[in-house]
Amino acid sequence: MNQREQELESVRMLGLKLATDPRWVNIAEKTIEEILIDHAFCEQKAATTCIALIVKNPEREKLVEQVSPIVSEEWAHFRAVLGEMKKRGIKLGPARKDNYVVQLMNIQRKGGSREEQLVERLLTSAMIEARSCERFRLLSLHCSDEYLRNFYHEFMVSEAGHYTLFINLAYEYADKEYVKKRWQEFLEAEAEIMKNLEQRGDRFH
Repeated sequence: MNQREQELESVRMLGLKLATDPRWVNIAEKTIEEILIDHAFCEQKAATTCIALIVKNPEREKLVEQVSPIVSEEWAHFRAVLGEMKKRGIKLGPARKDNYVVQLMNIQRKGGSREEQLVERLLTSAMIEARSCERFRLLSLHCSDEYLRNFYHEFMVSEAGHYTLFINLAYEYADKEYVKKRWQEFLEAEAEIMKNLEQRGDRFH
């Protein structure tokens, strides 16, 4: 299986409709300092998103039980990236706007029942984890820095687990056919976002 076939297989397993252009790794490597900074902010946002899910749904015992460990894990990831940045003399700097996430948020349906609102949040999180997993995989396979290949392999494994967990929680709290249909709509919309999003070497998404 050649490189392109491997990438398409990864996308198929995650359900993504559009693979990342493999040249993204080459672009990212040229500005790895910026990618690490952006990655740190992604992990920070992931932790706060999980906290918000718990705060807004304290009565949902299974959600609280399963999402709570992710808060710790995402914050540990944030600290791990900060540690890597410190070794390289890189500072975090001011927060950045993530156009990919902003556009994903626009996919979310407004209103509806509490269960439907929860599904929107869970599927958005699952989508971000799936795309992050795909990009971690690209870095783990094709980054010229061997240390970073191993570094990102661990993140890839973790994101795959988070993606699955968020999808399963959506099925837990809403009609399965509704969730299945809505997830397909998310996948189609995300592919359009990726098709039109500027390929930047200083952004993780």
